[in-house]
Amino acid sequence: MPRLEEAQQTLLPSNLKARTQTAWDDFTDFALRDNVLEVAVGLILASAFTTVVSSFVDDIILPPVSLLSPSNNNLDGKFAVLRGRGPYATVKDARADGAVVMAYGEFISKIIRLFVIALALFVIARAYGWAADDSVIKKQVKCKYCRKRISEKAKRCVNCTSWQDGREG
Repeated sequence: MPRLEEAQQTLLPSNLKARTQTAWDDFTDFALRDNVLEVAVGLILASAFTTVVSSFVDDIILPPVSLLSPSNNNLDGKFAVLRGRGPYATVKDARADGAVVMAYGEFISKIIRLFVIALALFVIARAYGWAADDSVIKKQVKCKYCRKRISEKAKRCVNCTSWQDGREG
């Protein structure tokens, strides 16, 4: 097999293997750190949690709420046609016909979903704090000098660097 001429050999970096190994080591140091793996697991659990909460809101909470309206469709199906030709059965039909639609039912549904998710996360954080004696919910107070929120346990303000225990004064 013919060898590369000397001119062609200079085009290839002489330390390609070492640079590749260094890049791989840097990548594994980044990807396999504890906090990256924790974030990945947290995102997967959050995705599953969101699916469960969305189902809870759509299948359990919204049907009784939609009974408060005189029309017989679910809350997601409630809408108002702002500009269009005629009565439409669904939001999808109105949008397909080119009508300008205000889908207030979908908006209300998403607002309810947001509050249910926030409430569920708050309950989980409180339960974790109770079980692990390590509160996720940190108490905050206002700095005496700059009035910005800081940790209740802070000795100095992170914003204005003033002492919180009365050393300055």
